[in-house]
Amino acid sequence: MSLSRFVLSLVIVGAALGGCAKPPSDRDLMALSSKADITNSIVDPAMGSALRGYQPVLEQPMPERIFASGRLGGRTLAVASTADIILRPGEVVLTFDDGPRPGKTGEILATLDQFGVKATFLMLGSAAQAHPDLAQQVALHGNTVGSHTFSHVDLSKLDRQAAVDEIAKGERAVSRALAGAGQTLSPFFRFPYLAQTGFLRTNLLQGNVVVLDVDIDSKDYYSDSAATVTARTLARLDSRGSGVILFHDIHQRTVDLLPTFLAELQSRGYSVVRLVPKDNSIFGRDIITADAPDLRGGY
Repeated sequence: MSLSRFVLSLVIVGAALGGCAKPPSDRDLMALSSKADITNSIVDPAMGSALRGYQPVLEQPMPERIFASGRLGGRTLAVASTADIILRPGEVVLTFDDGPRPGKTGEILATLDQFGVKATFLMLGSAAQAHPDLAQQVALHGNTVGSHTFSHVDLSKLDRQAAVDEIAKGERAVSRALAGAGQTLSPFFRFPYLAQTGFLRTNLLQGNVVVLDVDIDSKDYYSDSAATVTARTLARLDSRGSGVILFHDIHQRTVDLLPTFLAELQSRGYSVVRLVPKDNSIFGRDIITADAPDLRGGY
């Protein structure tokens, strides 16, 4: 093989690699062409075809996001504290509050399974107690289950002991519902209405509870259309680039929007992170269990 044809082969291979190094300029190609007298009669058919199809890399469309992977299901992030929830650009965490709810939660589970992603469900103790089979299905599908108090009260309006008891009552109800299928409650908690006090947050964190905050509130509890909620949530996510997203698995609009929302996440190059605790134990958290009411008495 002549030196000029060898150089030409290197250029074509470099172009096929698509951007691993600086692409040759049109001037470089013209100079090379004149030196080697590149024609279909000289270049073999395979090389000639490759050359005719060559397009400078700078003229090719760039991907929308450099972090796009094509897979919506992302990594599993094991956390021991709230501070451990550190997301990379393009990563989201899906969370659903207030369930489980018959006719809603099951549909959401099916959609999550369809897209191969997992979410974190912060359940009300009263709902899990009323629908233990549904609460169990959430966990059995590989999702993380945490608590959200028993009756969704504003804890900031209660005295300290009443607030602690409400948190404990909710946790124990969800834990007992899950135990029927051999599942374990994760130490994730979210304040109803995101209303908290310094005392409650500090003591929960010191008690090894992972308090889940919200980066992007979908506001799916407003009486907006599914399309409006989807557009609003995506716009806020695109502005941030990553974050913990709040939904509720008790609204039909959330059931309706979720397939489109997840498809959009995938097309925009996002990935969904699954949160799991580093330690599944719920023992040793005095702030949760101190003076907690006993559900066996019907409280």
